[in-house]
Amino acid sequence: MKMRLHPVELPLRHTFTIAHGSRDVQPSLIVELADGPHHGYGEGCPLDYYGLTVESMVAALESVRRRIETCRWTEPTQLWEALLPMLGDNRFALCALDQAAHDLWGKRLGQPVYRLWGLKIDSIPVTDYTIGIDTTEKMVAKLREFPDWPIYKIKLGTPQDLQIITELRRHTNAVFRVDANTAWTADEAIRNAAELADLGVEFIEQPLPRGDWEPMRRVFQESALPVIADESCQREEDVERCADCFHGINIKLTKCGGLTPARRMIDRARQLGLKVMVGCMTESTVGCSAIAQLLPLLDYVDMDGPMLIARDVATGIRLDHGRVIFPKENGCGVRLL
Repeated sequence: MKMRLHPVELPLRHTFTIAHGSRDVQPSLIVELADGPHHGYGEGCPLDYYGLTVESMVAALESVRRRIETCRWTEPTQLWEALLPMLGDNRFALCALDQAAHDLWGKRLGQPVYRLWGLKIDSIPVTDYTIGIDTTEKMVAKLREFPDWPIYKIKLGTPQDLQIITELRRHTNAVFRVDANTAWTADEAIRNAAELADLGVEFIEQPLPRGDWEPMRRVFQESALPVIADESCQREEDVERCADCFHGINIKLTKCGGLTPARRMIDRARQLGLKVMVGCMTESTVGCSAIAQLLPLLDYVDMDGPMLIARDVATGIRLDHGRVIFPKENGCGVRLL
């Protein structure tokens, strides 16, 4: 087996702004695992907020290239476990490797990954479309670019949050989800939830900073809307702690290290009675095709990365007004352009 690394830059359709900052280009790393006629692809999108870069991901993977290329495995979980001791501090790199292994695994066996897991795609959630922070006028314009989308995820964290949602509501009857990306206090979250509930908002994602567990417990108890953990639920060990502070969790494959740990996080969340969402990090079709394999296990999904970038790097899943259309390819269904 050979590993090839493809650093890419994904130009964004619009400047993408959230409470943590803004960007016009999303750096990304595509990992390719080649084994004879089969090629598997995975992706990791690093963010400065998490202290990682494409360069640090490349360095981490190059440091264990020999171990990766000589490791014998029949299921991707075996490769993940073998590399965890060496890549555990760089879960974004581990994620890209794990996705590539799953794509290769399915292509080797001539089946989509979800089918190898015993899942069916008869009934799966639709994805939301994300509106980044901007002037209210520009946020309305972004919404109009993709009219009739069933669900919009609205990034908040400004002094005008309620006015933004009020104005956007004038232009659509679609479901809204809001994501404060840790920008609110407990009092703001409780106060805003009461008004947002009347504006057709389904839930609030990560209203408080990651470490504010006691204030978050109060929000959980008093909020008029469900609250979903994102920054507070990055790895497997975080799921348990979220159970009495959130109604659900948003799993990011890049943060937890790929499909292998994400499936375990889903299982544990279900045991604890939590709702489950999987979200993207503005990945290309490579990363979002991996997310798609989990759809039968999810309540909600945010996998609109290919809609947010101006130029894609691969084929795989397609999105049609929130509906996910699976490719005829096996594995995760990815082919690089």
